[in-house]
Amino acid sequence: MKQTGVSEEEIFSLLNDAKKKDFSYQRVLSSMCTYPHEVAVRAHMQFIESNMGDFGLFRGTHDLEKQIILMLGDIYHCGSVEGYLTTGGTESNIQAVRAMRNFSRDRGNYDSSEVRPNIVVPASAHFSFDKIADILDMEVRKADLDHEMKVCVDSMKSLIDENTVGLVAIAGSTEFGQVDPIEEISEIAMSHSLPLHIDAAFGGFVLPFISGDHKFDFSLPGVTSMAVDPHKMGLSTIPSGVLLFRDFEYINHLRVHAPYLTVDTQYTLTGTRSGAAVAATYAVMKFLGVEGYSKVVERCMDLTSHLVERVKGLAIRPVIDPVMNVVALEVPHPTTLRTKLSSEYDWHVSITQDPKALRLVIMPHLDIGTIDMFIDDLEKALQS
Repeated sequence: MKQTGVSEEEIFSLLNDAKKKDFSYQRVLSSMCTYPHEVAVRAHMQFIESNMGDFGLFRGTHDLEKQIILMLGDIYHCGSVEGYLTTGGTESNIQAVRAMRNFSRDRGNYDSSEVRPNIVVPASAHFSFDKIADILDMEVRKADLDHEMKVCVDSMKSLIDENTVGLVAIAGSTEFGQVDPIEEISEIAMSHSLPLHIDAAFGGFVLPFISGDHKFDFSLPGVTSMAVDPHKMGLSTIPSGVLLFRDFEYINHLRVHAPYLTVDTQYTLTGTRSGAAVAATYAVMKFLGVEGYSKVVERCMDLTSHLVERVKGLAIRPVIDPVMNVVALEVPHPTTLRTKLSSEYDWHVSITQDPKALRLVIMPHLDIGTIDMFIDDLEKALQS
């Protein structure tokens, strides 16, 4: 840092130079984030200084957070819902598993000084669960997937033992957008008296607004917690995640004493939390409502269907029929193709790991013209 400051004009010139190095979402088909809704941006800026870490000082913002939790409880069929806004799915998953562990420990199910607890997750689980294994010193057991990229229920059951403290299922997997057989997993959780966490970071703002019978939320009695991310398909600002619990029982196992604040108890992982993200999420949810989100999701699903139909003309098929607006395409040499699409055509896509495929996420920033341009360039890349 220099001894004296520089002019505002120079600062924003430097910022503009940095911004030019960022990719525009218009050429990005790999991200589960998108441009936030303008209503969310305005709300974010209005509450930019609000700190939810000491919400006794920001009671109005805290009221907005409580209303968000109640709105989500309505969407996910739970009148007794508890929760708070997080930085996103990773933090939500960490806290959900920490609550599982503490719940089991506090009930005397295992001796933490002698036993390393474990959780059972699908092999398709987000890499945040690998972080969880390290942070919480837990074993994360990964159950096999079936041919539809759903977790195999029998594999999951086989991994449960006396040191298992909880189960995880995915509603909208990162690579394939698939939904696990959560109804069956809920029954397993209940039969073993285990909590069940649903990672719906992406699917949480998609599944309630599409046709089909996708049971994934608190309507299933075994589900005890959920992670959803408004900063993905919820069109809020980054960082906006939400951790939800069925009731106070599980969140209470995250309680810590906070002697320096206006409130003497915290349940969150981070201390300082963004009240701006709370306001942004509240604003966009209130503005769009169920009808607005349904239109956003329907448009993304129509674009997804259009893409799948067009690539069939290139003799390309998806690994699975898309459940939501995530598509994995079976293409020759996907890693090489990805590099070519980026270096020669300025398209940014990603690769699934098993099986290797070209992964595309059809977010609200895309339109039919962009999809058609991408497919035209994909055809050229395949032929060159």
